[in-house]
Amino acid sequence: MIKGQFATHAELFDLSGKRALVTGGSRGIGMMIARGLLQAGVRVVISSRNAEACAQAQEQLSEFGDVWAVPADLSRHEECARLAHLVTADSGSLDILVNNAGAMWDEPLATFPDVAWDTVIDLNLKSPFWLVQALLPALRTAGTADDPARIINIGSIAAIHIPQRPNYSYSSSKAALHQLTRVLAKELGPQHITVNAVAPGPFPSTMMAATLDEFGEEIAASAPLRRIGRDDDMAGVAVFLASRAGAYLTGTIVPVDGGIATTA
Repeated sequence: MIKGQFATHAELFDLSGKRALVTGGSRGIGMMIARGLLQAGVRVVISSRNAEACAQAQEQLSEFGDVWAVPADLSRHEECARLAHLVTADSGSLDILVNNAGAMWDEPLATFPDVAWDTVIDLNLKSPFWLVQALLPALRTAGTADDPARIINIGSIAAIHIPQRPNYSYSSSKAALHQLTRVLAKELGPQHITVNAVAPGPFPSTMMAATLDEFGEEIAASAPLRRIGRDDDMAGVAVFLASRAGAYLTGTIVPVDGGIATTA
């Protein structure tokens, strides 16, 4: 954009022609983000470990735009590499990477097992790093000084305040992902790639189901906005970070939680 010219409101948030990968996009927060990007004009690839869930999500999301679902177990390094190859094979570029796939493990301290660390860290922390590694050439190709490529990591407010449930590896992995976001932002900014994280609070999802069943009313009452998150809340912040409106942000952790973590 030429200095002195201003984008219209539509131009600020229009993502027509962009390409995105949303991991864990078959349900919950990933599907909310995929829907928002599709409505903004993005061609979206979603991934999920479950092939049936992928097919169902692709059918549901297809009414909003051009979507393709690829089953992949992203807890495995070779599967991250395979997905990256499939996503970029036709164009060699990728405008938006949303690292959303994740796992949670709740168990009391005394019995919290080793496998709960391996399972959660592999998917929540290693997988985003592996995908950035594999997709870096494609992100570099897509990004420019005026319109950088975007990496959006999905963290959690469990990494900002102390969660109510005993999910030691989950909250630790998300805190590490927040720091990885900052480290990558510094390194990749000069390469025309922004790196930001969204830290969701309580949203209706499979992962949050047990917490909301047990504490839902209490959580909503404790939020300054007195409710849990809605689909549009998550879709909106993703579109903002991916669009011209968010082009000058990098290294940020954005809590989308009705004010819970930042006012507790």
